[in-house]
Amino acid sequence: MYCATGRRKRAVALVRIKKGKGNLEVNGRKFENYFPIKFLRESIMEPIFLFDKANKYDVDIKVKGGGVIAQAEAIRLGISRALIKEDEKLRAPLKDKGFLRRDPRKKERKKYGLAGARKRFQFSKR
Repeated sequence: MYCATGRRKRAVALVRIKKGKGNLEVNGRKFENYFPIKFLRESIMEPIFLFDKANKYDVDIKVKGGGVIAQAEAIRLGISRALIKEDEKLRAPLKDKGFLRRDPRKKERKKYGLAGARKRFQFSKR
């Protein structure tokens, strides 16, 4: 079994990959139920489809925080990192596709005296 972590914004995903029949489980639920949007399911599975290993691994995912898209990107990064732990030769193709790049952007904090991070309150001349 190979474990890896993926992060994006506030989402953190712990991915466990082991040899199996292609079962995916996210937080104890079926993959299709947790991510009903087809686009997100495809983006998560891209690293596995890249090497035609869809039915060779069972993937168990624990994810928390963030939104649906941030969770999907965190899971994709975690899957990519776990595949590399299993076989180091997969690093170059995954890196070329950009699956190993962690997106460091996060929500900027609200500043005092302002309405948000940068938004100001309405200015009144009189």
